[in-house]
Amino acid sequence: MDYRRTHRCNDLRKKDIGSVVTLSGWVHRRRDHGGLIFIDLRDRFGLTQLIFDPEISKEAHEKASKLRAEWVISAQGDVRARGEGLTNPKLETGEIEIEVSNFEILSIAKTPPFSICDDSTETSEDIRLKYRYLDIRRGEISEKLQMRHKAMMVTRTFLDSQGFLEVSTPLLGRSTPEGARDYLVPSRVYPGNFYALPQSPQIFKQLLMVGGLDRYFQIAPCFRDEDLRSDRQPEFTQIDIEISFGYPEDISLLIHDFLKVVFKECLDYTVPDKIATMTYHDCLENYGTDRPDLRFDMPLVRVDEIAKESEFSVFKDQLKVGGCVKALCVKGGADISRKEIDRYTEFVGKFGLRGLGWMKRQEEGLTSSIVKFFSKEQQQALEKKLCAETGDLLLFGAANEALVNQSLDHLRRFIAKERNLINPDCYEFLWVTDFPLFEWDEDERRPQSTHHPFTMPHPDDIELLKTDPMKVRSNAYDIIINGYELGGGSQRIHDYEVQQLVFESLKLDPQEVSQKFGFFTNALQYGTPPHLGIALGFDRLMMLLTKTENIRDVIAFPKTQKASDLMMQCPSGVNPRQLDELEIKASPKEITWI
Repeated sequence: MDYRRTHRCNDLRKKDIGSVVTLSGWVHRRRDHGGLIFIDLRDRFGLTQLIFDPEISKEAHEKASKLRAEWVISAQGDVRARGEGLTNPKLETGEIEIEVSNFEILSIAKTPPFSICDDSTETSEDIRLKYRYLDIRRGEISEKLQMRHKAMMVTRTFLDSQGFLEVSTPLLGRSTPEGARDYLVPSRVYPGNFYALPQSPQIFKQLLMVGGLDRYFQIAPCFRDEDLRSDRQPEFTQIDIEISFGYPEDISLLIHDFLKVVFKECLDYTVPDKIATMTYHDCLENYGTDRPDLRFDMPLVRVDEIAKESEFSVFKDQLKVGGCVKALCVKGGADISRKEIDRYTEFVGKFGLRGLGWMKRQEEGLTSSIVKFFSKEQQQALEKKLCAETGDLLLFGAANEALVNQSLDHLRRFIAKERNLINPDCYEFLWVTDFPLFEWDEDERRPQSTHHPFTMPHPDDIELLKTDPMKVRSNAYDIIINGYELGGGSQRIHDYEVQQLVFESLKLDPQEVSQKFGFFTNALQYGTPPHLGIALGFDRLMMLLTKTENIRDVIAFPKTQKASDLMMQCPSGVNPRQLDELEIKASPKEITWI
């Protein structure tokens, strides 16, 4: 029989009763009720119930008794109403069923390693990644990939309407320092030399501006050989954007409009008309991170001055060596037991913080083992500074500032999740600005670029490049949503002389600059327009739109946190002949696969 479908498994309704149809898909469930056999047939669109009645077709009924879950079949029959009281309101096709007169088994299936039809079945992620095609078939990943497609189409339509050209840039390029390790590709034609897969199309998109294309975008594949976490993959996708003759406020307006469209189209969610802006310094001071989650309160509060006047030696000793003391107020947290506080102490210890001070605000005032080291006036000052009320818990961290910030940032998020302080249906947007242009590299004992070496210094700080480069701010910006860095960008350097000053600040000698960036610095000397851009993490955007915290949920075939593919069992060794052609000698370590 012809297995081409007349309808999909979610199409048929009461109005179709009496029609002769052909459906094809997977056996979702099979129920044998003695004389009748019921099959729920599934495709990516939904389910339709098939009924095999020996009085209609004895042959079809007999063959249906052999069907098992995940076999692929094509069935032809009449659409009829379900019997009285047998409708299924949970299914969009729940008022009808197909009385099968003829069907064909297209493919039989082994018993799957996990249930396809029961989403509640707990299966380890490693097993689901090994059999990713089956995990997609279960539906949850498929729904996320469908949302991904929708967001991708919205992105292209929006940017096209704004006059942008989509341009594909090379995947095989030159290795340049961009903050992470490159994935290298050996050249057969030029033995001993390598291409690098792009960490981003950064240089190419700037060259497109030099080329006069004015407005460029690309949904670009990118590659970074870096340590992974729940929102990182070695290969990822970003929405890459660059414009000429603009300023940061133009990018801000463009991205705001884009977010309005994509959230409306994909979630029917209305992005607010104004997005708050916070400087990098204020983010670190108040939240300990440059990507704060603003869906809940509980800022970090510096209490150095109060701690310095106290008699508590732990705090005073840290202040003497240049550290700081910060605290956060957990509203209603006085009900948290000492055992739970000890668990918080163990939690921050993972980030290097050696202890966690605490006080509870009770009716009689502040209580804890360390309160005695603070005078009544100092206790009152702490209460005022932290806006503490009866029933609150105060938690303190004392160490060098970077350590305190990192530890209390993670603790703040941890407590918010545990105490259900986060509205899962809420989205909080933030622009972060005024990043430092350079960070100090202790290993190299020299500055390194916070973003990349083509970022324009803040116009007010350009003179500091010659005298105190570590104080120079960049003309860069990040867009943050719910504590995720969705994207970042900057005004680019279009002035050759300023670019040379930045290279000098990075302690790059002229020969090194020429070797790594000569083709780019040459281009800057042929009339470069002022330009700027941004790159949005498309996978992170999909995490936000589908409300998952695992980036692997929104990528069709992702890697594990150890950058391996359990399904294809790679990375892997290759045929020695291939290595001989490349003039490479390798002794691959054996990998144990599940």
